[in-house]
Amino acid sequence: MSHIPDQPRGATALRPFLLRLHFYIGLFVGPFIFIAALTGLLYVLTPQIEDRLYADALYTDSAGAARSLTDQALAARAVVPDLDVSAVRPATGEGRTTRIMFSDPALGPSENRTIFVDPVTLAIRGDMTTYGTSGILPFRITLDYLHRNLLLGDWGRYYSELAASWLWVAVLGGVALWATGPKRRRAVADMPPPQRRRWIHATLGVVLSVVLVFISITGLTWSQAGGQRITDLRNAIGWVTPSASTALDGATMPMDAHAHHHMDLSAREDRLDQLDAVEAASRKAGIDSPFLEIRLPKPGQAWSVREYDRSWPTQVDTIALDPATMAVTSRADFAEFTLVPKLIRWGIDAHMGILFGVANQIVMGLVAVGLMISIAYGYAMWWTRRPAAGGLPLTAAWMRLSVPARMFWAVGAVALGWALPVLGISLAAFLLIDILRWVIARRSV
Repeated sequence: MSHIPDQPRGATALRPFLLRLHFYIGLFVGPFIFIAALTGLLYVLTPQIEDRLYADALYTDSAGAARSLTDQALAARAVVPDLDVSAVRPATGEGRTTRIMFSDPALGPSENRTIFVDPVTLAIRGDMTTYGTSGILPFRITLDYLHRNLLLGDWGRYYSELAASWLWVAVLGGVALWATGPKRRRAVADMPPPQRRRWIHATLGVVLSVVLVFISITGLTWSQAGGQRITDLRNAIGWVTPSASTALDGATMPMDAHAHHHMDLSAREDRLDQLDAVEAASRKAGIDSPFLEIRLPKPGQAWSVREYDRSWPTQVDTIALDPATMAVTSRADFAEFTLVPKLIRWGIDAHMGILFGVANQIVMGLVAVGLMISIAYGYAMWWTRRPAAGGLPLTAAWMRLSVPARMFWAVGAVALGWALPVLGISLAAFLLIDILRWVIARRSV
């Protein structure tokens, strides 16, 4: 195969190859990363806004002894008698309301219709949708979906997976280019505009690199295709997060096939009269966080009681209680988790900006802003140089690598494409475009 003379080959061709790969990622994936950073910024900086926005539902001025959880649940059920209570979150302190959560088939996965009850007067303070373990309210639910899928459903989730799949590659490639590039000895103020833009783009990327790689990895755990690969890997090597089983040993529910066919196995039993006994038993069993969720049992299963305080120190212990005896039948204590599940829990919560409270929010907000600025400067660099942006095609740069280096990058691309399918499909699209450019360029010589 012929080659263009006076072009670097072997080891000296690595930098042009990385430069071209970094350019493609920035040009085609940059907008998706920018949108993910913007929506993530909105999400992590708005809990306080949501707290004020829904203050009437979240807080109460009533003083005195709280009524029983059973009374509170019955007061809520009077509002929505056609729905089943799925869980109860007792008030976390004086002046706060209790959340009675209902399964509503009209809502999406992990969504509940939640009635907010004054624990002292049983007055209904609010009625709205809540979402997930964090129990976020409609304002942040919208921001969460915007960050996750641009409000486009499952297909929209591929945008965020594309961003998360390529972010770490772009960051590590940028760091490699910075480390192997010429050193800038001139003061920033004395740099010409093009050189200053490159300096800002590179410096932001390097300074934020560790956090950006962390965000990319933790974001992938939520993704559709890549997230499933990660889950399969964790299961294969035993990095599974422990959970409390709600199965009751020897518990059976004899019924004929016809009855089993028509029974709603996702429904929860109407055991509201046991709520206070369950709370007392869980406290006795060591569940001491004020952030407590009591999930009613499904037919033939145990109660599930879990903590949901995911700040620092993390309290996410879970126990299962036998409805007949209130004995603990299973438990999963965070202190007993192995290191990897703990790191995964902390990593996800830090990504969401909730692990260290306001400090976590500020850090993630600054990182998001820095990433958006770096992307903007990257596009400014491309725009000012676009007349000469033809450059060396990625395929041509790869061909000038040594044979071992070509094999390394080819095997690596296939492996990453399998592990992160969205990355693999988009990489194939990059290469198709690039090969077409390369063929056209060779024919014009």
